[in-house]
Amino acid sequence: MPCSVQLVTGLVHIRREDHIGVIVLDHSERHNAISSEMWQGLLDSATELARDQEIRAVLIRGEGDKAFAAGADISEFSDKRTDSSANRDYDNVSDRAYAALVTMPKPLVAMIHGYCIGGGLAVALTADLRIVADDAKFTIPAARLGLGYRSEGLGKLVQLIGPSATKRIMFLADRFGADEALNMGLVNRVVPKAELEAATSEWMDIICQNAPLTIRAAKAATDEWAKPESLRDFREINDLVNACFDSADYREGVEAFMAKRTPRFSGS
Repeated sequence: MPCSVQLVTGLVHIRREDHIGVIVLDHSERHNAISSEMWQGLLDSATELARDQEIRAVLIRGEGDKAFAAGADISEFSDKRTDSSANRDYDNVSDRAYAALVTMPKPLVAMIHGYCIGGGLAVALTADLRIVADDAKFTIPAARLGLGYRSEGLGKLVQLIGPSATKRIMFLADRFGADEALNMGLVNRVVPKAELEAATSEWMDIICQNAPLTIRAAKAATDEWAKPESLRDFREINDLVNACFDSADYREGVEAFMAKRTPRFSGS
């Protein structure tokens, strides 16, 4: 099907192509720095693509060639984040957007180039996979701004790279590149910038060709294991696994394997 573009806010839009939904941060004149309006756009985009039955995988990216997202829009801090009380209103929207991305039932992939800073890195961390260009630059500059990160905001980072590497990022508040990010486990793959689009498209296509119900069950189970033991509940996971075995896709997969042909999965 042809690519279609849906405006969510003036600075966030959705592209759809076949079974792929793309969330685009489109604030390139400020290196895609995330405003409160954009947090709302991320919430709306994630919510819509999560319920779109035609979408099998979601990509999040920044517009332009300079940045994925250069943090929160600091120009808003002087009137929307003046103190802890005002910050609660800001956090209400950003926390809901973050939760909508984290709980996306479909694979979420972040394609990262250039600056990936602060709130931009927080958005990237909501993804299941992160593929980055070799020009990517990462930092969380909180210690240079005097702002605080809530426990939930650092939870994903600690789960992904561990306490020691998280403290290194937070205490130094310095910039580091793609290779260091790969070595610490922050990203999954680094490619030359000229190959980023093609490499990401290849990953997205492979995900969409595989069995959607299997991937959904695998994502849900992995996310459940990442929770503290006292909060884990595998009953929904068992239902998702049973749905795989009861599906037409399971029969198609077995038949295709026996016939030595490529399976054609429908997600049912």
